[in-house]
Amino acid sequence: MTGTATTTDAAPGAEKPKPKRPGWRDVLRGLRQRKVLAMLLLGLSAGLPFMLVGNTMGLWLREGGIELTAIGFLSWVGIMYSMKFLWAPIIDKVHVPVLGRLLGHRRGWMLLAQLVVAIGLVGMALITPQGGLIAFASLALVAAFASATQDIVIDAWRIESADDGEELSLLSAAYQLGYRFALLLTDAWILVIAAKIGWVASYELIAGLMGLGMIAVFFARESRKPQVGPVVELPDPRAGTLGVSDGMVVRWLVALLLGVASVAFLVVAHNFWDKGWDWGDAAFAIGTPVAIWLLTRRTPGDAPIRDATWSRPLVQPLLRFFDAAVGPLLMFFRDHGKAALLILLAISLYRLPDFVMGPMANPFYNDIGIAKETVGAVRGSVGWIATTVGIVIAGLSALRLGFVTTLMIGAVVGPASNLAFAWLAWHGADTQAFSIAMAIDNFSQGFAGVALVGYMSSLTSLGYTATQYALLSSFYAMPGKFLKGLSGAAVDGLAKTHALVDAYALFFVGTALIGIPALLLCLWLVRHAHRTAEAALPATG
Repeated sequence: MTGTATTTDAAPGAEKPKPKRPGWRDVLRGLRQRKVLAMLLLGLSAGLPFMLVGNTMGLWLREGGIELTAIGFLSWVGIMYSMKFLWAPIIDKVHVPVLGRLLGHRRGWMLLAQLVVAIGLVGMALITPQGGLIAFASLALVAAFASATQDIVIDAWRIESADDGEELSLLSAAYQLGYRFALLLTDAWILVIAAKIGWVASYELIAGLMGLGMIAVFFARESRKPQVGPVVELPDPRAGTLGVSDGMVVRWLVALLLGVASVAFLVVAHNFWDKGWDWGDAAFAIGTPVAIWLLTRRTPGDAPIRDATWSRPLVQPLLRFFDAAVGPLLMFFRDHGKAALLILLAISLYRLPDFVMGPMANPFYNDIGIAKETVGAVRGSVGWIATTVGIVIAGLSALRLGFVTTLMIGAVVGPASNLAFAWLAWHGADTQAFSIAMAIDNFSQGFAGVALVGYMSSLTSLGYTATQYALLSSFYAMPGKFLKGLSGAAVDGLAKTHALVDAYALFFVGTALIGIPALLLCLWLVRHAHRTAEAALPATG
């Protein structure tokens, strides 16, 4: 018999052939797919506003004579990117009027967010910091909110549009490539552009480039999101049984108020009261979710009741809110079982070395005598090439080796960036050495970024994609944002007993060592994935 035998042709008890890994030619053919090109443009659209409402905006403000205190206040608009999980349930459940009907659920939200981003950037350009700082800040806040919303929808579309894990790897790599190019444009090249045509024209130019994302929306096809039932079963309002007791409803309301109050307290305390981050905040961040879980869990006393009570008008909307906001997290734990906590811990620690080191990079360049012109030139050339290579190799690795193995490789490659900075500190302000360090740094970040995005994307459940991915991305960012505020104090402390350059070097080595727990967790994830795959195989005779 000639040809390849199918599974049904195999003899009873024969071992099933392993699925064929895609070859390099298959990978290159995949890059020509329509959805991959659309993803590249959508990644560009997602990255364009990020720096324009962050570091680049701060430079424009400073050049315009705005005080550092005001610049610090305006940096709060970036909190939108960390809080996007709060409105992600709305994105999952609610259709955009008109646009949602014409383009579909995901693409309707995409186009609306892109239009608002473009309007916000043009408004900032027309008003300028000197034309009215409050109005300028308000438009920056609008642009940041719309940009974070766009991130939610694009992440959901990317995950839902992938036919399999291989295609998800391609889409994740294409997204990272477009996003990193946008960051390069708005963080480095825009300085050259603004020097020639001014900040106003530069912002208007970037607002115009948002049109590429709008073209991608029309070029792309709507994702195939399946309809899923609610995690929380809603009782029939026509039935005599309410389904939830008054006590349960009251506890859920208390839990809701506790959650909202906790988030509001953290925002106000650290942004308006100038409260410093300390270990009390970590205890607060752990204790509040535990309290909410204790309040929302069902107990034997939560028996159904038959008579209508004051709580009947509250039950239906509360259950619907609970399903939209808490349901995605419950489904995540239901899908991944006991491994869910370790998965979340691995995600939280994965990029910690990069986050903690980040605030000290630019001061380090200045203190060892590297000119900002050199920094910009190397970032825009060597850095961009290295980032692109890291993204491409990570995408190919995910296709050939899988998401979990690529994640483990990224856990090794990522801290190499920190060690490269330590080597540069001891080597000195040599352009060639700086270029080598930037090549290692950008390659590491590009690879680790794709590895993490691809892995987090593979964890989400269709139907709750936007909310679950927003929650996962918040998990990976929040610990780093907490600890990076201590980076300056760490370097200053080391500088008391060491030369400043040695203090930097020791700090960078220390931040690399922070990556060891994430590496150990990734090794465990690899073993867990292998055990899960083996358990899924049918028993052989």
